[in-house]
Amino acid sequence: MAKLELQKCVLGSVSTNCYFLKNKETKEMLIVDPADRADVIIRKVGEMEGTPVGILLTHGHFDHILAVEEVREHYGVKVYACRAEEPLLRDGTANLSAYSGKVCSIKPDVLLDDQQVFEAAGFSIMMYHTPGHTKGSCCYYLKDEQVLFSGDTLFCGSVGRTDFPGGSTKEIVQSLHRLLNELPGETEVYPGHDESTTIAYEMRYNPFV
Repeated sequence: MAKLELQKCVLGSVSTNCYFLKNKETKEMLIVDPADRADVIIRKVGEMEGTPVGILLTHGHFDHILAVEEVREHYGVKVYACRAEEPLLRDGTANLSAYSGKVCSIKPDVLLDDQQVFEAAGFSIMMYHTPGHTKGSCCYYLKDEQVLFSGDTLFCGSVGRTDFPGGSTKEIVQSLHRLLNELPGETEVYPGHDESTTIAYEMRYNPFV
């Protein structure tokens, strides 16, 4: 993590991890999954003395997107998401936000395709389309920093639930195997909930392998 300063806040009703990726050289920052409480997110950005330039969404469920619009408007930044997740992000019923008391319909600014590499905040990032939790679930891989933001695809010792509309156990297991086969063992994995892990640990201990 030569130039990456990484911090997180745990936000919302189901304790979602919101990550803050700051480039130590430029002070530019990316926010992964603004789950809730825009005021807390804005305060955290100020504490880190960063300048947000983008929001990365791992998928469209309500517990990962409730603060997206307020944070996007506050900083005037673009929202990135997997192209296959666009319908879910737009649909307040499908993304479950209608049941949370705050209906969200998110229109991403940048739609990404599988293995597309893009530059943001001075980082080179590859988006992996990893369906299973939702049809458009994805992970963000920063090769130079050896980190993966896995959303609700891969957890420490587990995978995301697949009983929501669009979920598939078969697909999430395929996505897990793909990540484990293609990424180096030393890659640090930062999931959407709970604690971080590594690719090597998951190869050895994840029961879905």
